[in-house]
Amino acid sequence: MKSSTFIQIAKGKTDIQQIETAELKSVIEEFPYFQAARALYLKGLKNQDSFKYNNELKLTAAYTTDRTVLFNYITSFKSEISKEETIHEQISSKLENNHQKETILSINADEETNTTTIIDKAEENLEIGKPLSFSNSESHSFQQWLQLSTKKAIVRTEEKPIKKTIKAEDIINKFIKNNPKIEPLEKGKTIAVPVTKNKQDAALMTETLAKVYLEQKKYENAIQAYRILSLKYPEKSGFFADQIKRIQILQKNKS
Repeated sequence: MKSSTFIQIAKGKTDIQQIETAELKSVIEEFPYFQAARALYLKGLKNQDSFKYNNELKLTAAYTTDRTVLFNYITSFKSEISKEETIHEQISSKLENNHQKETILSINADEETNTTTIIDKAEENLEIGKPLSFSNSESHSFQQWLQLSTKKAIVRTEEKPIKKTIKAEDIINKFIKNNPKIEPLEKGKTIAVPVTKNKQDAALMTETLAKVYLEQKKYENAIQAYRILSLKYPEKSGFFADQIKRIQILQKNKS
């Protein structure tokens, strides 16, 4: 890529289309720590609605010194699709989903030969692999998405046998020697027992986070996320119920 072309793209004077995206890919292959090029390549993938975007986002985060800057950058992406086209797509998608609902969810023993088709259709409707779009209020969802890439395989080492063993008799003798006393509680005083919250925080739940769990194949988390969203947004409860059923299809056939 010519330096003049790169500058024009960086200044926003040239759109990042398929050719520019391919050229930016060549740049980062030669200069992997060139953060500006990685960020622009990421935008090019988003413009192309590429399935490579989600994994590239994690890779870009790994090379980025300040992930806050990266988060602010990706949330500034503007869709090339007009509002009218978006509304039209949503209506068309809803009509298609209603038409196909019975086909997608009617799995029985006589339809085993169609299992692959049903799974593919469920993945298509769930938009698995589509670029994740984070809003500027979804930093929690963004961190959850990057969380999986930071996990490392556990290397188990052979445990060495303990040379010295403590006998039960020694423990009892030590207990008697120390003569411990249990102080009685003052009248009316109670002990506070900390409670661990296992449920997902409803305030932080968004559709993007539900998709994050889905992309990470955390199906139970995704189902719980859509249940929470159904309570938060009852007007979309039908859509969320359909999403849950599609996830259950994947969960059943990919377990």
